[in-house]
Amino acid sequence: MSRFTTQLAAGLLLAPALLAASVAQAHQAGDIIVRAGAVTVDPRESSSRIDHAVLGKVPGSKATLDSDTQLGLNFMYMLTDQVGIELLAATPFSHTVGVKGMPGPYAGLNGKLGDIKHLPPTLSAVWYPMQQQSAFKPYVGAGLNYTTFFSENLSSEAKGKGFSGFSLDDSWGLAFQVGADYMLNDNLMINAQVRYIDISTTGRTRLAGDRVKVDVDVDPMVYMVGLGYKF
Repeated sequence: MSRFTTQLAAGLLLAPALLAASVAQAHQAGDIIVRAGAVTVDPRESSSRIDHAVLGKVPGSKATLDSDTQLGLNFMYMLTDQVGIELLAATPFSHTVGVKGMPGPYAGLNGKLGDIKHLPPTLSAVWYPMQQQSAFKPYVGAGLNYTTFFSENLSSEAKGKGFSGFSLDDSWGLAFQVGADYMLNDNLMINAQVRYIDISTTGRTRLAGDRVKVDVDVDPMVYMVGLGYKF
């Protein structure tokens, strides 16, 4: 028997087993899927001008935020074979808030303002549009996000410049996502997902006793890669 014939015979013998495995991998109504992995929040912030009680809205000034990566968790319940309800959770994200673009005699106010933490729990409806007889299962989703900010702390540098007090408003907004599961076996999967979340907040502080505020559309892209398990 030639090598080609042997390989063909082996392939024909394996085909039914592989087909059975792929059918068994289908998500079904009532399944519970739990995922865990690294999740990065990458703000694409758009800031208003910094509004000072005496100076007014300072031209060219704005607030900035950096990115952070934490442990992300997903919990999904399949309502039907193709539609699920998913909750995104994570350990608290930490960000550095900065001041940028203050002109002329106020340039000394630029730099790190402080540090904040936030949690962005997001509840979404998820739809798997493709036939389920495949290990590769792309999906899309949309839902509602609530972001709460806490542990707002001014930097020692900002305190030395005369800033006092620091707070950010919580936010409600829409969220959209695309993602995919790749089944390694009937229960274990690799998952990757990308989200856009609408987060808007107002930051408040005081400079030498005068009120200072700034409106920020944080609007982050959120990336997650991890493992999942289907119960």
